[in-house]
Amino acid sequence: MFTTGEESLLRQARELRDEELGRLCARVCALLQEEDWGPDAQDALRRLFLIISATKYNRRLERPCMALLQTTLCSPACPEPLQLLCTAVLREMSPCDSLSLSCDHIQDTRQLGLVASVLLAQGDQQQVRSLGQRVLKVLESRQPEGPSLRHLLPVVSKVTSLAPDALREEQTRALSKRLGDWLRYASVQQAVAHSSGGFFSTPRARQLGPVTEVDGAVATDFFTVLSTGQRFTEDQWLNVQAFSMLRAWLLDSGPGGSSAPDADDKSELEGSTLSMLSATSTAGHVLPPQQWLREKAFEYCQRLLEQSNRRALKKADSDLQKACLVEAVLVLDVLCQQDPSFLYRTLSCLKSLHTRLRGDPAWVRALLPVAQFFLHHGEAAAVDAEGVYQHLFTRIPAEHFHSPMLAFEFVQFCRDSLPLFGRNLGVLRTSFPNLFKFLAWNSPPLTSDFVALLPSLVDAGTAVEMLHLLLDLPCLTAALDLQLRSLQSASERPPWDVSIRALGCLEALRDSQVQGLFQHLLRAHASGTVERLTPLYRLLQPLAGCARVVQCAEAVPTLLRAFFSAVTQFADGALASQLSLLLLERSDSLYQVPGYEASVHRVLSSQFPALCKLHPPLVVEQAKELLEFVGGPRSGGHVLTSVVWAIGEYLSVSWDRRCTVEQINNFFEALEALLFEVTQSRPSTTLPKCPPQVITVLMTTLTKLASRSQDLIPRVSLLLSKMRTLAQSPAAGPVPGEEGARAAHTRATELLNLLKMPSVAQFVFTPSVEVSEPRYHRDTNTALPLVLRTVSRLVEREAGLLPG
Repeated sequence: MFTTGEESLLRQARELRDEELGRLCARVCALLQEEDWGPDAQDALRRLFLIISATKYNRRLERPCMALLQTTLCSPACPEPLQLLCTAVLREMSPCDSLSLSCDHIQDTRQLGLVASVLLAQGDQQQVRSLGQRVLKVLESRQPEGPSLRHLLPVVSKVTSLAPDALREEQTRALSKRLGDWLRYASVQQAVAHSSGGFFSTPRARQLGPVTEVDGAVATDFFTVLSTGQRFTEDQWLNVQAFSMLRAWLLDSGPGGSSAPDADDKSELEGSTLSMLSATSTAGHVLPPQQWLREKAFEYCQRLLEQSNRRALKKADSDLQKACLVEAVLVLDVLCQQDPSFLYRTLSCLKSLHTRLRGDPAWVRALLPVAQFFLHHGEAAAVDAEGVYQHLFTRIPAEHFHSPMLAFEFVQFCRDSLPLFGRNLGVLRTSFPNLFKFLAWNSPPLTSDFVALLPSLVDAGTAVEMLHLLLDLPCLTAALDLQLRSLQSASERPPWDVSIRALGCLEALRDSQVQGLFQHLLRAHASGTVERLTPLYRLLQPLAGCARVVQCAEAVPTLLRAFFSAVTQFADGALASQLSLLLLERSDSLYQVPGYEASVHRVLSSQFPALCKLHPPLVVEQAKELLEFVGGPRSGGHVLTSVVWAIGEYLSVSWDRRCTVEQINNFFEALEALLFEVTQSRPSTTLPKCPPQVITVLMTTLTKLASRSQDLIPRVSLLLSKMRTLAQSPAAGPVPGEEGARAAHTRATELLNLLKMPSVAQFVFTPSVEVSEPRYHRDTNTALPLVLRTVSRLVEREAGLLPG
């Protein structure tokens, strides 16, 4: 999060006009042309970098400015801070046509690293390959007392990621050997500290002693990134950098990698076989470089696992322990995938590691790579890792849903591991109530991830329960908020909206009935049961205005669309019927967040016809429930419109042979009463005028039903005549607005004209299945509006058969 002052600076940088940017560039050019680069040049370059990096739109710098930035960067006399600023500006401007940098004659490795970072930002593949060769040449020719190499290893790592084939096979092998040496044989003594020794004495070197562990003990084993000291030697820096690029290098240069050799020789296979027998059996054998690197990487990771068990004296070292442990497990995972012989040497330590980590909440993020390791290798090693998954999906979301970083990593783990779950996919699916806690608390950043994850989470057994929970997601957010507010220790509470006071909610939570509903909403696994949460809605209503709850409510429509898109791929008739009834039931039973009900109704209204299309007999099968819905308290206009339309479309013997005249008559009477109610009732603040779409759909549906039971034609004709008359006076009529009244009048006229020819009406409103094929609806010459207009002209006496 930015402070108010930082946000103000960013806003000013984004709003800066091109003329002001041009004046700043002129000032930068003047300062860089001076012989002595002072603090003013650094300040001007900092401001220039802020301006060009604060917006996603490309800024344009004049060619003289770009040329001076490159000249300054390559100048041997340029101080390091100024070089870094020039590099940052040039990288931000890349790719750029006016760049003329070259690293062919640069000898200083630090300067070479800076220039290389700019060239890599250009993204030119040929330039990346030539840069890789130049850096490798410097690495190969480096003398023991030569320049530092630690500025070049990040360049090599970036080169291999952008162009994996940039290095030749022999170069890959040579660098693998050196990486293994840097990992395993770095000095265990701290770097020499130079002291002046007094005013008149000559400078002397002061030895600081061996490096230490994070708990302060003197290191008795080889140096790693978790070793501590006051000053580090060159090979210790290379050790740290080698570990930082190790996993990417193994993936790029190992079996299956883009820069891997075409075929491993026999000696490498023999080395892999020997490594299975003993971790130390390679002492008398010369291993190929790639296998040598894997052996040293394995030893390094084992050492990190041991070091992570030490109690760090500083918080920064503790955070570093967690990050290094995660990376070490990921590297071990790669090693076991590339060479299965490492698997049997790794399993026991990872089992004990999992036992240690699961009891310590501070290490919860490290459990994800451990679980991923067992997903990759559990079956190959004949290990039942179900306990790992059960703990992962049961306790972590329930206890740590409020950690945004963990939430992101957990959901990414689920997405990345979907192909690996196999028979354990059921554990993931039944844990969706727990996973939704991450979504409820962190909905804006996680919505797109859950849209991608939903198709794998939902199945026929959990669809109904999942839909209930999706509709209750804002209520779940409020419940989680209340749960955190009830924590006794203030240090355990993450930040929330302090403007919302929930003392009454906390007191009401002691009610036994509400506690049961609260626990149901916060359940960890799918229960197969559904509870009416209306009492909980009332209890949590004071929290409905929380920003987090409102944000969650805004994400629900997107999630609902993803849910129905997935469900319609496998739903059968029974599930479609269950979901349709759920839509009707929940349309008037939602947690009251501002704007939430209206947005949900829009989605539900589009999905009810889709379910009916998926299973057309649904309307006949659920006739009783649909009659209760249209005859009960008036629901939202969108849902009611879609239900009425579906009745008119699918209540027909052509869709279901069980449809009877009695059912048609019953629906006609219910819809006729509903149309009378919405057109005769006086509008008020509590009961506004009915939307014109509802009225026009009601008229159309009544006409469709009458065309299927011809005894009803006189009744619907009288009704349509009356509606046409009422629509002619918009001010006093039932339809709001002139446009709505005009639409109702037009629709009533067209329907009356159709009813004058009952056989034509039946063809139009109840076409055969062949006529209902999608191709007819795509053809404008056979579309329903054209049929309506043609029939209207035929039956209008004034028009006759001639146009005009």
